[in-house]
Amino acid sequence: MNEQEYIKQVCENIKQMRIQKSMTQVIFASEIGIDDSSLRRIESGRTSPTLKTLYRISVAFEIDVKELLPNMNKQEF
Repeated sequence: MNEQEYIKQVCENIKQMRIQKSMTQVIFASEIGIDDSSLRRIESGRTSPTLKTLYRISVAFEIDVKELLPNMNKQEF
């Protein structure tokens, strides 16, 4: 998995978790303190979430940040 694929997977994980929680982009963006347009860009992979945003997302989902990241083994580096 290259860098772009990795980031895209993080963004997709965020989107899927939001959908599983039955939250709209507007409501979720408000909950984590960003604009809904920023969340749309993150979920589509057009921009990468900051560490601060990843932290806020993990708090909102009540998960560890690492659960947002793709599973990788050393062979993929």
